[in-house]
Amino acid sequence: MEIFAPALTRPIVLGSTSPYRRELLSRLRLPFETAAPEVDETPLLGEPPARLAQRLARAKAEAVAQRYPQAIVIGSDQVADLDGSAVGKPGTHEAAVAQLRAMRGRTVRFQTALAVVCRASGYAAHDLAVVEVRFRDLSDDEIERYLRVERPYDCAGSAKSEGLGIALLEAIVSDDPTALIGLPLIRTARLLRAAGVTLP
Repeated sequence: MEIFAPALTRPIVLGSTSPYRRELLSRLRLPFETAAPEVDETPLLGEPPARLAQRLARAKAEAVAQRYPQAIVIGSDQVADLDGSAVGKPGTHEAAVAQLRAMRGRTVRFQTALAVVCRASGYAAHDLAVVEVRFRDLSDDEIERYLRVERPYDCAGSAKSEGLGIALLEAIVSDDPTALIGLPLIRTARLLRAAGVTLP
């Protein structure tokens, strides 16, 4: 892939080890590095999903910006929201089965938060992309077949829409479609431009 060479004096750092976010950011054809934010992602007591996602996105960006003060740092976090309760990454097959059973026939709001920070320039901005996902009324067999093939145990809500998970869904409603994969690129491009990055 040809890298777009912007009029940029500051490096860009993606504060994430997620391969999904790395692939998404590479679509903007900007040179960037990645760094692990090493942030405690434990929800606060009674913390709503949108607020949790926003807090963690800012915390990730700030944590990495402390190590790269001259860089423009991108932090992001996604929380699946089922009736106001956070649905995280399942981690195991059993947890993924339970998540998909709870979500079948329901609408889940995926809250994808974004933060862009540059300590040297004093720039700091954040945004939130909300994606409504309507799940089909899935049978237990459909859930098992999907999980055996896709193994989406590192995805919030067990729904890997860029793969076979799209077959689990009835509809996706969003103004920033890449948000569901983990990084809202329309908003990312907007905040990067505001931070001084040249994009087409």
